[in-house]
Order: sequence, then structure tokens, then C-alpha cells
Amino acid sequence: MKNICYAVALGGFLSLAGIDSAQAQETSNLEYNENSVNPIRESDIMLRKRIWRRIDLNEKQNKPFFSFNNEISKILVEAVKAGVLTPYVNDSLKTRMSREDFLERLTMPNSEAGLTEEEKAMGFGQESQASGWDTGGGWGDQPAAAGQGTASNDAAANEFLPRQIDVMELMEDMVFDKKRSRLYWDIQAITMIIPASEFETGLQRNLATFRYKDLVELFKSMPGEAIWFNPQNSAAHLNLSDAFALRLFNGRIIKVANPDDAMLVDIYDKSPKEGIMASKWMEMELLELEHELWEF
Repeated sequence: MKNICYAVALGGFLSLAGIDSAQAQETSNLEYNENSVNPIRESDIMLRKRIWRRIDLNEKQNKPFFSFNNEISKILVEAVKAGVLTPYVNDSLKTRMSREDFLERLTMPNSEAGLTEEEKAMGFGQESQASGWDTGGGWGDQPAAAGQGTASNDAAANEFLPRQIDVMELMEDMVFDKKRSRLYWDIQAITMIIPASEFETGLQRNLATFRYKDLVELFKSMPGEAIWFNPQNSAAHLNLSDAFALRLFNGRIIKVANPDDAMLVDIYDKSPKEGIMASKWMEMELLELEHELWEF
């Protein structure tokens, strides 16, 4: 009888311990930002500011992220198509984007119209028929069946090229860890943008947003492709994850978290020049804030 009582008591203790352990694990998960590569305990954060930066990949300092045939945009697009990278609708990182929606955003506008009669008469679109290269039926020895091997080629031809997707929007947190008395830049998400110059409407298109934590894993798994090109020394190329960690990019601040969720150009809207200068002013204010944190 005593053994039965001991067994019941032990079972009850273990079940309570299991509940406490699950609750402790859930609480532990809430203590850290799940989107951070190097998370800091929330109770150790004295200050946090969320900042958005716009990165033009055609700028000289950003060119190493956009080297020929190793463009960061090409790496991300191919990873999504291969199913190894999850795109998100926006930088809240809550709603996942389907592969179909991603491909739709990647498609050029009015691509369904195809070639005009004048362009067809000039011979455009007939290169594949006269080139002698493979058209889906082998090495040119047998003609491809109608409708086979052409659908995917047509879809790819109607997509934006990697070099046309030359704008990134980076969302990061400026975090001061009071336990270590250090300031950290914690990148959260990166959005790839097709610039407004590619559209007749003059409006840019957000292709997709990616969780930076996922990108770090992707870049590290591709040491030969995901490279930051070193123009000074070809023996010292870096992995893209290391380049971001070293902050080798140049990005203009376009927004700092505010109640109205307004961009800097909307807050400082007296003139276009003031809107551009606001980015530099904000950069200086953040540097001054970092300096004053040591006085607390």
C-alpha cells in the first residue's frame, strides 16, 4: 500500500514538474527576440530604437553586395524558387508569402501582351527556333513536343532580372545592453525592392521581405556563391553574413519608429532637400544618443 502511495505521489510530482518546465520554457522564449541572430534578454535591454535604412546596391560602397553573377537579389530569388527560403509579405514577419504570390510580384507588368506584330516581323522571338540549341527535347536531335519545355522558359523571360532588383530596405534595432554596457545593431529583416524606374506608374514594388536570421543560415550554407566581393583583394572575399555583421554597407535612414509610422520625408516635408538632410540629422542624433548613454 505504501508503494502505491509513493508511486502516486511521485507521478503527481513529475507531472507538476513537467508543467513548470513547459511554463519556464515558454517564459524563457518570451525573454528573447526570436528574430535576432544574437538575442539579448529583454530585461537587460535599457534602450531600443527601431530604424529602417534604404540601401542602393548601385552605390560604390554597396557594389560588393551586387557583384556580377553573385547579386544578393539573385541568391534570394533562386533560394525562394528552390523552396529553401521563406518570403514574408512585410517586415512584421508574421504573414508568409506563397511561392505563387512571389512569382507574381517578380513578373514584369504587361508581359502577357508579348511581342507586337512589328517586332515579330523583324524576327524577334524566333531566335530559339533557328539557334539549334536545346528547346526541351534533348540536345537538338529531336524536336520538342508542342507546349513542353517552353512554359518555364517563357515565365523566366517575363521576370525581372536580378540586376533590376537593386534596392534593399533594412530594418534593424539599435539596442543598448545594460548588463554588458554595449550598443548593438540587431538586424531583423531585409526587404528586396524593384525600383520605381522599372514601372511606368513611377511606383516601386516590394518584392518580398526576408527574416535576417534565415538569411544568415542561407548565406553560410553557400560559401562559394554568397560572397561580398572584395575589389582590393580577390583572396579576401567575405561571406555576406560576415559583411552584414561588419556593417560594410551604406544605408540612408528613411524611418525611425514613431506613433504615426511616418517616413522622415513625410515629417520633414517643407522641401525635398530638407527630407534628404533629415536622414543625416537623424544619424547624428543617434550618435549623440549613443554617447550620452554612458552617462546614465
